[in-house]
Amino acid sequence: MKLADLAALAGVSTATVSRALAGHSSVNAQTRERIRSLAREHDVRPNQLARNLRLKSTGAIGLVLPLGHARTQHLTDPFFLTLLGFLADLLVERGYDILLSRVIPDADDWLERVVDSGRIDGLLLVGQSDQFAVIERVAQRYAPLVVWGAHRPGQHHLTIGSDNVAGGRLAAEHLIAQGCQRLLFVGDPAPPEFADRLAGFAAAARDAGLPHDVLTTPMMPEAVHAAMAAHLAGGTVPDAIFAASDVAAMSVLRALAEAGIDIPGTTAVVGYDDVTLAAHTSPSLTTVRQDLAIGAELMVDRLLKRIAGEPAQSAIVPPVLIARQSG
Repeated sequence: MKLADLAALAGVSTATVSRALAGHSSVNAQTRERIRSLAREHDVRPNQLARNLRLKSTGAIGLVLPLGHARTQHLTDPFFLTLLGFLADLLVERGYDILLSRVIPDADDWLERVVDSGRIDGLLLVGQSDQFAVIERVAQRYAPLVVWGAHRPGQHHLTIGSDNVAGGRLAAEHLIAQGCQRLLFVGDPAPPEFADRLAGFAAAARDAGLPHDVLTTPMMPEAVHAAMAAHLAGGTVPDAIFAASDVAAMSVLRALAEAGIDIPGTTAVVGYDDVTLAAHTSPSLTTVRQDLAIGAELMVDRLLKRIAGEPAQSAIVPPVLIARQSG
């Protein structure tokens, strides 16, 4: 059935039917509902593409995971899955379609190509990777862009994320309170979020008059496991390890167990994120929680404000230490 046929049934013009289906206020509520009821009965749907063109809207939001520093990382990472799930649920509830992609930056204009594609009304970036400068440049001209990541003084792009410096400090202070003195950070300190976690960890160690070491490794599970196993084989056994993420911490737990090292008796381990699996490792993982449900709500709220042309600012989610069996 065409709109003209529906108009004949409703006893109104085709233009009135079109406006009613689009929710236009020029059609009174009673007439709108009568036309929509007839449309449902006869399975008539407005042309969404045409409507979007009229409104200069695509009805879609981009969800992008940029992987400049960890090109083999996947969307199946528990942290990404959790945050993406929260974001997707919130966007669908608000009537948006989602364009999800994992981007390995292959040129300096990769982000321009995303925002200028004409396929999205706004963009959520999950992580800054090593692309801080690129994101900063694009955000100067493209307002509906919200990033999960670290905040730097004076930056232009809008970020939502946990206070990573405070989170790293929480981890170190907790380990030091257990009597630990040989502190080790495990992870990749290049991305801003991980760099901040290390900075907070190092600051707390210095405040306590304790040294700390850094085991730099890519964040993929097998890479962390191999680096940790090699470190232990060298004869150096720390009594406290802070891993830059829970997934990295799980690989640390595996390497320690394989080396016959008691956890937490000989070596205590703390992760970061509090993914669902953290409570189910053996031993269960002590970690720093960043509340991803709240973070996702803030990201979507700020993005929709930017899309509507309203002001919106960055926000920080306070971290919380979750003490379990590993340390």
